Amino acid sequence: MTELSSSLERTGGSRFAFLSSRLASTRASLAGWAPIPLRLIVGYGFMEHGYAKLARGPEAFAAILHAMGVPAPHLMAWLTILTELVGGLAVLLGAFVPLVSLPMAAVLVVAMLTVHLPYGFSSIKLLSVTAGRAQFGPPGYELDLLYIACLAALAIGGSGPMAIGDYLRKK
Repeated sequence: MTELSSSLERTGGSRFAFLSSRLASTRASLAGWAPIPLRLIVGYGFMEHGYAKLARGPEAFAAILHAMGVPAPHLMAWLTILTELVGGLAVLLGAFVPLVSLPMAAVLVVAMLTVHLPYGFSSIKLLSVTAGRAQFGPPGYELDLLYIACLAALAIGGSGPMAIGDYLRKK
């Protein structure tokens, strides 16, 4: 109580100033942990997409790339799958994030320009609701931009605590 009273006296009696300073110090102490949810969702998301391509068979993904006119579709299919799996794992663990972010962003830009751009920005296209279930259309490029923004934030701002990259740098 005396801490509150003395703090109120120093700030001219404003209760809000006391709360504001308290919130600011709490926010500052938690700010370093902000990259962790980014790492988790981006890393897992990339690994999930890479695994889905691998589980359906790289040949199936290569056939899609071939139909789109991508040169060397088998090679590009494998490079995409490996980028998503290895890059996703690296981001998840917080290792080599600036290095793996470039090929991961390249995969996103290609997906955005070749697949998602014709469908506009929004990732949610509600077509109808039948039998209590929503039917959605093809997603736009919104999620590609969100993933790119998260990769940029991690590459520029760092991977945060509990990152393998920090451990490897110390060794």
